[in-house]
Amino acid sequence: MSFNVLGRDAKSRARAGLLATAHGEVETPVYMPVATQASVKALSQEDLESLGVQAILSNSYHLYLRPGTSVIKQAGGLHRFMKYDGMILTDSGGFQVLSQADLRTIDDHGVSFKSHIDGSAHRLTPEKVIEIQSELGSDCWTALDVCAPYPSDEAQTRLALERTMRWLDLSEKAFLQKKAEGSKALFFPILQGGFFAPLRLRAAEHMSQIKTDGISLGGFSVGEPKELTWEILDKTVQSLPEQKPRYLMGVGTPEDLWEAVALGVDMMDCVWPTRVARNGQVMTRVGKYNISNSLCRTNFKPLESSCSCFVCRRYSKAYLSHLHRSRELSAHRLISYHNIHLMLVLAREIRQSILDGSFTEKKREFFSQIKKDSKDVLAHDHFSP
Repeated sequence: MSFNVLGRDAKSRARAGLLATAHGEVETPVYMPVATQASVKALSQEDLESLGVQAILSNSYHLYLRPGTSVIKQAGGLHRFMKYDGMILTDSGGFQVLSQADLRTIDDHGVSFKSHIDGSAHRLTPEKVIEIQSELGSDCWTALDVCAPYPSDEAQTRLALERTMRWLDLSEKAFLQKKAEGSKALFFPILQGGFFAPLRLRAAEHMSQIKTDGISLGGFSVGEPKELTWEILDKTVQSLPEQKPRYLMGVGTPEDLWEAVALGVDMMDCVWPTRVARNGQVMTRVGKYNISNSLCRTNFKPLESSCSCFVCRRYSKAYLSHLHRSRELSAHRLISYHNIHLMLVLAREIRQSILDGSFTEKKREFFSQIKKDSKDVLAHDHFSP
C-alpha cells in the first residue's frame, strides 16, 4: 500500500496518514502549493525548501503547450527541469477544458482545442494525457475528465460524467501499460458528478472498479456556494474506500482546510494564497486584509505578530504596503511566501491535532477567532499599530 492511516479523529472523519511516492513520503493532511507551469508564482525552489513544501501540483495541459514535454524529457523529467525534489502531482487539463470553452470541442473520444498561447490546433485523448504525464515524470497522475460548469442541469452533468467514466477506463489501460514498463507513478483519477449526489455515487461505484492509488475529487470550487460544496463532498467521501487517499482539487483557504479535513479529505491544492497575494491580500489566522489599506501605511508591526515566517520576522506592514503601492515586484514574493507559510503551518497543526486527539477542539477554536471584516482583523490585538 502507498498510503497508511496513522491516526483518526473520534468525532469526525479527519485522519492523519502517510503517502509513499517515488520522491519521498508525504504527511497528510497536506496542502500543496500550485506550480501550474513548473513554478509556484513569485516563489523560487529555494523558497519552497525553506517553507518545507512536501508536494506541489503542476499542470499537464500547460506544460504540454509550453515549454513542451520534449524539452522537459530532455532535461531528465519535471523534477530535474525545475530542480524540485518533492512529490509532484500533475493535473490532467480537464479544468482548462472547462475554463476555455471558446477554444475547444469535446467528443466521446477526447478534446480538440486551440492553444491559448498561439492558436495552434491540438488534440487530447485519455491515452495522450497519460503519455504526457509519463514524459513529465511526475509522481501522481490524473486522468482526462470533463468538469461540468456551475450551474449545470442533471442531464448536462450526466453527459460529462459518462464521458469522464469512459475516458477513465481508457486511462487505466494506458496507465497500467506504463506501470508494466517500469513507471513508479501513482494513479489518482478524477471523480466527477457535479452537485447531484446520485451522480457522485455513480462515479464512486465506477471508480471502485478501477485500480487506483488515490482518488481526486474534481468539479468543486467552480462557483458554487460553500454550503453546497460541503454537502456534496460529505456525501461523496462517505462512498469512497477508507484505504485510498482523497485529494480535493482546487479548494484551499484556511477555513477550507479545516472543513475538508473534517469530512475526510487528505490532500488539497489551490492557487488562491498566491493569487490574492499579488493583489496585496494578506492571510492571517483571524482573517484577511489588504496591505494597501490605509491603516497599514504607518503600522510598523509584522503582517502577523504570531507568524514565524522570515517575512514577519523582518518586515513591517508599512514597508510591504509601500512596496505594493509602488508596484515593486518583491511585494508579490514576500506576501506570497507569508500566505503559503500560513497554509502549510495550519496543515501541520491540523495533522498534529488529529494525532493527539484535539482536532474538534482546535477546529472550534480556529473558527471562533475568525473576523469577517478586514478592519476587525487589523484592529485585533496581534495587528494593532
